[in-house]
Amino acid sequence: MVSEYNEYVREALSAAGDIVIKSMMGGYLVYLNGKLIGDICDNELFLKRTPTSDRMLAESELRYPYEGSKTLMHVFDSFDDKALILELLNGMYAELPDKKPKKAK
Repeated sequence: MVSEYNEYVREALSAAGDIVIKSMMGGYLVYLNGKLIGDICDNELFLKRTPTSDRMLAESELRYPYEGSKTLMHVFDSFDDKALILELLNGMYAELPDKKPKKAK
């Protein structure tokens, strides 16, 4: 079942491309056009740190998305700012590595 918050995030970010949210270990992983861009934990969106997100979200809080996480991430809450979302996600997408191909069995 998709939560209202997850659907809200998907709709808000979809201007930048295909947003897919997958359930994973009690939280959710957020993908943009096949690349992992962040997590949703406890109805908060955490975006990966890239040069673009560090620059554009310099004022955002940095937190660990879940207990035991090794990665500090940006807490994102500017869902009404479409220009920010487009510039941010397009920049992040260019900076994030391509998805690794699955190994043949």
